[in-house]
Amino acid sequence: MAEKTTNHFYSEIPTFEDGLVNHISKRERFVSVPKDWHIIITDIKGSTEAVERGQHQQVNLVATASIISALNIAKEKNISFPFFFGGDGATLLVPDIMKSEVISALSVYQGNVKQAFDLDLRVDDVPVSYLYEKEQELTISKVKLNSKYTIPVVLGEGLLFADEVIKERRFDLKEEKDQNLLNLEGMECRWDAVKPPEKTKQVVCLLVKVQSGSNHGQVLSKLLKIIEDIYGSYEERRPISVQGLKLTASLNRFKAENELKFGEPSAKRLAKSVIGYVVGRVYLKRNSGKGYLKSLVELSDTLVLNGMLNTVISGTQKQSVELETRLTELEENGEIVYGANICSESIMSCYVQDRKYNHVHFIDGSEGGYTTAASVLKAKLSKVR
Repeated sequence: MAEKTTNHFYSEIPTFEDGLVNHISKRERFVSVPKDWHIIITDIKGSTEAVERGQHQQVNLVATASIISALNIAKEKNISFPFFFGGDGATLLVPDIMKSEVISALSVYQGNVKQAFDLDLRVDDVPVSYLYEKEQELTISKVKLNSKYTIPVVLGEGLLFADEVIKERRFDLKEEKDQNLLNLEGMECRWDAVKPPEKTKQVVCLLVKVQSGSNHGQVLSKLLKIIEDIYGSYEERRPISVQGLKLTASLNRFKAENELKFGEPSAKRLAKSVIGYVVGRVYLKRNSGKGYLKSLVELSDTLVLNGMLNTVISGTQKQSVELETRLTELEENGEIVYGANICSESIMSCYVQDRKYNHVHFIDGSEGGYTTAASVLKAKLSKVR
């Protein structure tokens, strides 16, 4: 009899549908990540400076593609795994059977990122077993946010601890050269910056860390309730709308996207990208294309719960002032530390395997987005410690 593996752990845990605020305070719904899984973290060195140089969309695309490289490996193995987009990097939780292939793919990808954008992508991993040896908690569940979109939710500081462990290392991963190890099929960067829905005026990028010693689930539940009270439901506060979507054509963007995928420029691939853009414009005018746009909005990744709360929301200036007041009260009470960034637009990078059923769209704010909010948060945390 074959030994039972944990490869399908994530796909086998239940999905809850009774509301995130209600769910996240119920610790009994969360299960520990298997000790033979791995945490893989990607991070762009000097991302703040890159954003200041005007490379914000490039930074986002690099972070997105690091997730896509793992998703394509998982697809071949029929495995599901949780991932968390962070604007200038990503966190992946993968079973042992995927770990070496993902690391090798990302090693190739590092060279492509350097060539295409002159950015340094750092990659490293920490075994989940190491977290448990250090008495760290890493529990997870799944919550359905709408009819099409389910997200992973993590309680505990395990992923934050892993991030600190990795940042203390040198990121001396050996760079692989074999482009066949990297598959970025489905990566797209076709959309212009997206204006918030007409009734709103601004986009807020928010990062919140629950302070150690607080009841993690209860504080996160309280935070989500505050956001809902001020901005409305997940759908109501979403910064992406069909009306705001606009395809953009840029040869430089197509060229860079191909260099990320394949490691070198190619006139043939560039021409294929241009043709794909033209075909895409025609497709979006048809009923099937309009259905895709509706799904795109519903599958926008605007809320990340990876031990912290990371979200992009839209609303009025009055609402953002009220949010700041409420969050400052929690901060002064020692429950949280937060960083926020007010933006005028959202930017989006995409993974599209199938326009009907299999696509996800990673959202950040303009004007630095998550990266700027993270700088605010880090500055506050340095004073707290």
